[in-house]
Amino acid sequence: MLFNSQVFLIGFLPAVLLLYYGLAASRAWRQAAVVLASLVFYGYWDIRFVPLLVGLTVANWLIARLHGAGIVPGVALAGIVLNLAVLGLFKYANFFADSFAAAFGTTHRAWDIILPIGISFFVFQKISYLADLRRGDRHIYGFLDFCMFVAFFPQLIAGPLVRHNEIIHQFDQAPRRAEMWENLSRGLTLLVIGLAKKVGIADTVAGVCDPLFAKAAHASLSMAEAWAAAGTFTLQIYFDFSGYSDMAIGLALMFGLRLPLNFDAPYRATSIRDFWRRWHMTLSRFLRDYVYIPLGGNRLGPLRQAVNVVITMLLGGLWHGANWTFVAWGGLHGAALALNGAWDRAGWRLPRPLGWLLTILFVIACWVLFRAPDFATAGGVLASMTGMHGLGAASLKPAWVVALGAGIALIGWTSQDFVLARLSAHKWIAPLVGILLVLALILIGGRLQHDFIYFQF
Repeated sequence: MLFNSQVFLIGFLPAVLLLYYGLAASRAWRQAAVVLASLVFYGYWDIRFVPLLVGLTVANWLIARLHGAGIVPGVALAGIVLNLAVLGLFKYANFFADSFAAAFGTTHRAWDIILPIGISFFVFQKISYLADLRRGDRHIYGFLDFCMFVAFFPQLIAGPLVRHNEIIHQFDQAPRRAEMWENLSRGLTLLVIGLAKKVGIADTVAGVCDPLFAKAAHASLSMAEAWAAAGTFTLQIYFDFSGYSDMAIGLALMFGLRLPLNFDAPYRATSIRDFWRRWHMTLSRFLRDYVYIPLGGNRLGPLRQAVNVVITMLLGGLWHGANWTFVAWGGLHGAALALNGAWDRAGWRLPRPLGWLLTILFVIACWVLFRAPDFATAGGVLASMTGMHGLGAASLKPAWVVALGAGIALIGWTSQDFVLARLSAHKWIAPLVGILLVLALILIGGRLQHDFIYFQF
């Protein structure tokens, strides 16, 4: 079920909110209602995915209980291996088999494995919890608490990557508390802003981006077309994923729960390190805390630090998709981060405008590799961006949406900062939010719905 669908916005969400607040007096009943609703939400995509989600959740909860009881030494590590094995089977089995076969000059007949939607996100959540237990965390939760932590539908499919100690303690709070109406209103406002970012900007600029990348797969683009393709995808992926994050955080707030922020104006970054402090922030900290630091972080000298950051970003690239283009994308960012670290250690500084320009150009070029289906297509687009295939011309219709997207990405408050920290109560806000929601619903009903880009990961 898509957040940007009429069935979700008009049917599912109001029904679940009414049920949740109707059962607010009983923690167990309201949590059970949310868990069951989340399974319905997940099963709406494909009911065959539900047993995996339920089975893996139950298995991880039992593993945590065994760890807490001290009955089976090493059980938390075994649980991490189990989660990685499940992720590897569903997401990477064909990829590694194809790569192995290609290395020996043969071909692999793909196994019929369906990738369960959101598996990378809910597996990483479980891994982070078990890793915390191995480090000495003593939080062993009840079954409903753990199920709601894993399956809570706003963050189930594409994050933010929420840690157990950020949300489970919030389940104690009574939904009908003093700030209930503020939570509902701010949450709805953020939901509608995220919806507008997705259907109004991301899906609109996709109409420019997608045909150009499709053309690039079999023909050369002009310089103008290549920059139009790269630039509009840069906007599309930001407004698609930050729009999803806005919606997820807004939805959770409507249930009285706070999720961690996930974006902080990344295209305003003045270095690549700054970019990764602002882009997909919950993934960045996961990679830092559960990959980079265990590898040694910056504790073993500059050279080892550079190696650690490259390995971390290579794995981060692979997490994004079972394709070598994603690995290369991660490797480029890892190399840039290592170079950025060496630059900082040397005490060198760039003027902020120049730092921003170099950063955004690097990010745009890397997005080409991220978006392209293969290296040949990515190489063709990047070559065209240098003018190797002529200057040409490109249409950016509707140009005002492209300009609006660029302006929002580069100027002003972020949506989460505006709604959660700066927006004051005023009588004109409700009509504006209502009008924006109606316009979004009309737009959704008038064209094909686009999945969120990060659903494929």
